[in-house]
Amino acid sequence: MSDEPPQHGGDPGQQGSQGWAPRDTSAAAPTPDPDHPDGAPAAKGRTKRPKRPKRTGWRRAIPTWRMTLGGVLLLTLLVVGGFIAGYQLIDIPAANAAATAQANVYVYADGKTVIARDGEINREKIPLDRIPTPIQHAVLAAEDRDFYSEDAIDIKATLRAGWNTVTGKGRQGGSTITQQYVKNYYLGQEQTVVRKAKEFFISIKLDREQSKDEILEGYLNTSYFGRNAYGIQAASHAYYGKDVEDLDAGEGAYLASLLNAPSSYDVVAHPENKKAVLARWDYVLDGMVKHHWLGAADRDAMTFPVPGKAKPANALSGQRGYIVQAVEHYLVANRIIDEKTLATGGYRITTTLQKSKQDALVEAVKENVLSKTSDDREADRNVRAGGASIDPATGHVVALYGGVDYTKQYVNNATRRDYQVGSTFKPFVLAAALANGATTQKHKAITPNTRYDGTNERTVQSATGSTGYSPANEDDVDYGSITVREATDKSVNAVYAQMAQDVGPDEVKDTAIALGIPQDTPDLTASPSIALGPATASVLDMASAYATLADHGKQRPHTLVAKISKNATALPLPARNTRRAISREAADTTTSVLRSVVDGGTGTAAQGAGRPAAGKTGTAEEDRAAWFAGYTPDLATVIAVMGQDPESGVQKPLYGALGLARMNGGGAPAETWAAYTRAALEGSEVQDFDLEADEGPEEPDPDESGEGEDTEEAGGTKAPRDGGSTKKPGTGDARERRDGDRTRTPEAPSEASPAAGALRTATPANAPSRAPAPAADETAGHPANGRRDGDSPARADRTDGPDTTGTRESEDGQGLRGPTRP
Repeated sequence: MSDEPPQHGGDPGQQGSQGWAPRDTSAAAPTPDPDHPDGAPAAKGRTKRPKRPKRTGWRRAIPTWRMTLGGVLLLTLLVVGGFIAGYQLIDIPAANAAATAQANVYVYADGKTVIARDGEINREKIPLDRIPTPIQHAVLAAEDRDFYSEDAIDIKATLRAGWNTVTGKGRQGGSTITQQYVKNYYLGQEQTVVRKAKEFFISIKLDREQSKDEILEGYLNTSYFGRNAYGIQAASHAYYGKDVEDLDAGEGAYLASLLNAPSSYDVVAHPENKKAVLARWDYVLDGMVKHHWLGAADRDAMTFPVPGKAKPANALSGQRGYIVQAVEHYLVANRIIDEKTLATGGYRITTTLQKSKQDALVEAVKENVLSKTSDDREADRNVRAGGASIDPATGHVVALYGGVDYTKQYVNNATRRDYQVGSTFKPFVLAAALANGATTQKHKAITPNTRYDGTNERTVQSATGSTGYSPANEDDVDYGSITVREATDKSVNAVYAQMAQDVGPDEVKDTAIALGIPQDTPDLTASPSIALGPATASVLDMASAYATLADHGKQRPHTLVAKISKNATALPLPARNTRRAISREAADTTTSVLRSVVDGGTGTAAQGAGRPAAGKTGTAEEDRAAWFAGYTPDLATVIAVMGQDPESGVQKPLYGALGLARMNGGGAPAETWAAYTRAALEGSEVQDFDLEADEGPEEPDPDESGEGEDTEEAGGTKAPRDGGSTKKPGTGDARERRDGDRTRTPEAPSEASPAAGALRTATPANAPSRAPAPAADETAGHPANGRRDGDSPARADRTDGPDTTGTRESEDGQGLRGPTRP
């Protein structure tokens, strides 16, 4: 207790309980708050915070910084958590089925009869030290140049590929070699988010457990190179016939290029893709130079190493290999399944081919083409044949002939696109004229009875005058005034070139595409010469277009596949919607004119089918190919005989082939067509054409009436172009290719069949007559008759890919080479 006396500051009664004097009450008392309803005092040391205004309008849609930060943190936690979970849960699996691929089975339309099995897997695993360093570098330059310095995955490329898969934008590359190896060996080729996620985590784990050399070795031994070759060693033998140790850098660069598109980049099977192949080959070599794996001088000295002939398995001999090749191309081109997935095997493919018709087509070619070849004739070694047959009502390809034997002639003559179709294109010009209501230069409607000037080398006229294009008729025959029907029967080039100009070359091209000719067909160029068939559509393409005419102008995409399944699970097939390409009247009128070709024109040999038929002959420039395209009401078929050097692959004229001075579409092709059609339709009811045709009014012959020709314009005929020749290069210039001693022996048209004659427009008895033009000679395929189907403009020195071994020349005759560098 303190000894200090208490302090009194006044009245003892005012002291506190402890003896302390209280503070000034006036100072200590709180001040009443005048704003408070009860006058209560305001809290000491606190000021009233103004309320935050509410978010209105567009500001309500913008998240606050707290919300944004929270969302980012949550997303980060999810990603990190997902990564940890994925890494822990996904282990490196055992090798997938691709490492031990099964056979694919191809069967006829009956679903039972086997056509072929492609199950002979070609694979030989070798250690990395057997693969030369330049070959390894070529693969790295093609697929992953930073493989040894980068991580197992390319985050940006993986995210991009995943996003494109999710959003349906298609597949996208960019994976590292590690990722590709994981996909090839452990997973599969399917493009799904789940597969990409597994690939991501397995790649990371694999990169930790295996060295870069081990991963590269696995990749080189599992990758698919085309020609049924798995791994670099198998590819080396498939393309160059030697061990990988013996490859040089140029050959290795080509094999590395194949990894991007295995079968498409096979320049032997697909010579039309040579530009893309050369570009890819250059890309690989340039990458090797950039990374100092190859000297610039060595690279500049390289020429493209053309691979040797393919050596298919014996299981694909005869027509089997051609069918498998065509079906695989159809599946890949229509995105039903990709090539690498199909190569894993185990698929059962039911085709649309009918065995009876397939056998009939093979026998018809053998009887009318192959049996007429002789080892004693040099020209016969160049003979090739192709055929395709389609049911117009369904679009099903019912028969296909690709060549004499897939193991001997690798290129499929039914699907190749490098031979001119010649005058088999002319019906598309007529169809375009009829479908578009086209008129002549004097505004007369174009019909089968419209008259044109068939003078040889007559200059094509446009609305503004001469075009400078003066196509020659075959054998330089002048026909004078001639109807469209007669001009079709005799395949008069002068008439059809002018008609193409009258219709409009663009309209002609569009009509051909609408009928079924692919838009990307080489040399399908909108100019008056389009009428003469410089385009190089395939036999199958032409069959599809003629099937549209047979079905009254209704077009449906052709198909080779009725069903595809694996482990009893069917894969979806694309929809094949029928659409109207041209009006029925236009299609039926075209058919009526093409019936005349068979009844008494260049295609009378087709009467051997014993059925009402319509068709058109065609011959490529310099007799490099002869065609017959025709149809009955229930079957459309195209046959082509082609000339190709078996060693170099260069297209060759067919002069002297089959013992004939010249090859005509009305000869062996039409005879083959007739024999096949007769056998294919044997036992079925004979169907006649049900046509709604408009023949148009008959026009007087100006040679008799003295009237001016309808299509004559200022400038006359045979006007020179560029001050020089009136002939289009490749059309009538090389006349030396024709035998100068041939005579032009007029022939009376062969009698039309009764069924056909009933549908022909009768000529009035008092109709004006005129001197007959030289008759068509293709009725029997004999060159002595003096003319054949009209020629089409050609590109000089056209070549194509070899179907056997040998160096292939390029279009400029210089061979397949990389671009020259300064």
